[in-house]
Amino acid sequence: MSFWRAVLAIIFPPLSVLGKGCGSFFIVFLLWICGWVPGVIAALVILNNPER
Repeated sequence: MSFWRAVLAIIFPPLSVLGKGCGSFFIVFLLWICGWVPGVIAALVILNNPER
């Protein structure tokens, strides 16, 4: 995970996981709509997953 992806995950989480697939984008988007903190946490977890 690069520094700029982490910054983008804090500012606008759905955009930071756009390269990880459509499903990840929608999951993070829905969590972000429910609250900023769950969206940021989900984005950081997805970005830190080395398998994807």
